[in-house]
Amino acid sequence: MITPRYLLPFDSRRALHRFTDVLVIGGGLAGLRAANAVEPNLSVLVVTKDELRESNSNYAQGGIAGVLDPEDCFDDHIRDTLIAGGNLCDPAVVARVIHEGPRRIEELIHWGTQFDKSEGELALGREGGHSHERIVHAMGDATGREVMRAVIARSREAANIDIWENAFTVDLLSQEGRCHGAIVVTSDGRPTMVWAKETILCTGGVGQVYRESTNPPVATGDGTSLAYRAGVELRDMEFIQFHPTVLYIAGSSRSLITEAVRGDGAYLRDATGHRFMPDYDSRGELAPRDIVSQSIVNQMNETAHPCVYLDLSHLNAEHVRARFPGIAETCGKFGLDIATDRIPVRPGAHYMIGGVRVDMLGRTSLPGLWAAGEATSSGLHGANRLASNSLLEGLVYGAHAGEAASRSAAEGPHKMVARRIQHADHTLNESFDVADVRVSLKSLMGRLVGVQRDAEGLRQADGQIRSLAAYVMRHQFNSVEGWELQNLLLTAHCMASSALARTESRGVHLRSDYPEPDDENWRCHLSVQVDVDGGMPRKGEPMTSPVITRESTQTNSTVD
Repeated sequence: MITPRYLLPFDSRRALHRFTDVLVIGGGLAGLRAANAVEPNLSVLVVTKDELRESNSNYAQGGIAGVLDPEDCFDDHIRDTLIAGGNLCDPAVVARVIHEGPRRIEELIHWGTQFDKSEGELALGREGGHSHERIVHAMGDATGREVMRAVIARSREAANIDIWENAFTVDLLSQEGRCHGAIVVTSDGRPTMVWAKETILCTGGVGQVYRESTNPPVATGDGTSLAYRAGVELRDMEFIQFHPTVLYIAGSSRSLITEAVRGDGAYLRDATGHRFMPDYDSRGELAPRDIVSQSIVNQMNETAHPCVYLDLSHLNAEHVRARFPGIAETCGKFGLDIATDRIPVRPGAHYMIGGVRVDMLGRTSLPGLWAAGEATSSGLHGANRLASNSLLEGLVYGAHAGEAASRSAAEGPHKMVARRIQHADHTLNESFDVADVRVSLKSLMGRLVGVQRDAEGLRQADGQIRSLAAYVMRHQFNSVEGWELQNLLLTAHCMASSALARTESRGVHLRSDYPEPDDENWRCHLSVQVDVDGGMPRKGEPMTSPVITRESTQTNSTVD
């Protein structure tokens, strides 16, 4: 697949310029935590494509996992994470993130987050895959909203942090093997070359590549795609987690029904009323998300029904409505009482486990570029994310990436200059129906690169993506919708090609033609990268398809 290095023509001699010590791309929890970790004597610019509140972090319902109960322990949380991860987690990363959990949660409380309490103590919930109650939550089922409220307030008060909302980052600026910032189109439509000593990528997820998704409209794979075009190494792009329970009302937008509903005792029933999860796993509804999602798809196929149902009617009605007020309100709009009526649900794309590969500090393969949060592959989640470990990862890696970038910016040259970079117009400008192409892409990804996959479907998906990209990637867009479509195509291409390469089933990656895990050949990561020399494709040509390579996991520990 032919891909241009930059999506916009530009000439640094004629462009608008902005200088900052640290550039943070993305305004979710990871991005704002990174910004707050930068030393106050350094300037920080946070760029977000929408308003600060419009991020996956804000829509997180369940909570943050942390060892806070005296009867719980770090070893159990670590073990739960490793088991869910399908023997592909990095144990050192898992241990570090989980040991930092309590401190990061206390930090949020210090910043003003109001977590739910019971008898004066933090109320702890339980979700699928956890062996203990360890999930802190806020406002019942609106944890992300409350956490982001507090972190946004703190960020706006910081004298060294500037925030650009409604500003789209089109591409990273790179030259001589180093990242120097990004090209940002602000709300007035004018591109600006933002020069930074260090850049931190925190752009969130990719859920909008699928028709059925819990993600907000902003989750269009921008981070993975602009990193890919800059030659940055991506990893584990075949692993995307599907949330088992997304509200399914024909014709309506999809809404997440949090894992905590099953943690509180809800049953999953099929169209006949049969409670089916015990047939698939001894943990029943509390099995990890990959198992629950795959079980639901199997049951939908067996019953020839488009969904299954969550049943809370056996629980205390008053408690149910008080514990999940947001879900009760959403379902109420469709005439459903969550305490008495069965809630129609089916799996939807939820969390991107793969992404930009980072080390323990959040460092990427491109000097000058750091990353944190859902846009990354850190080694924490392996092949399947344990519920409520994602906000925790954003906090821990956001803090470390911000601190490391801050140190690097302080130790580097104090003078910043605009470098001579230019990129000529490379494409066609004829108009076409962007929305129609986007719908086609989302549909084929759902059908062929969804919960269950096989070689025939993946080859078909990859071929159709290439066919769409052959036309779309040659266009010169001047709108966010066009750039998002190009990003969605690039990310989808990496996902489909990686899924085709991994000929086994592991975690969230289920190959019906290779239904078992193959530790001998496939207990490894898949890296995806294109060849970029000095910030531009070699010989000035457009970039071709990525090189997919295996990465050993010899340091990983097998969990029985």
